Amino acid sequence: MECRSDKNRTGCTCTYKPCSRKGVCCECIQYHWVKGQFPGCFFPSDVEMSYDRSIERFIKTFQERGKWW
Repeated sequence: MECRSDKNRTGCTCTYKPCSRKGVCCECIQYHWVKGQFPGCFFPSDVEMSYDRSIERFIKTFQERGKWW
């Protein structure tokens, strides 16, 4: 399968500017999963900007908000 990084990059919500994985979702997910995290696009924008992408933060966010966004 060919990576559509240009198309993916336009919808990427990651605010970490020097990220080399922007638009390469398969690499981004793998990178974060190894670290026990989710990628930034799994979080609402205000939480994503905190750079706390832990699984615990993900669960806490959606328990508090009771919805996806």
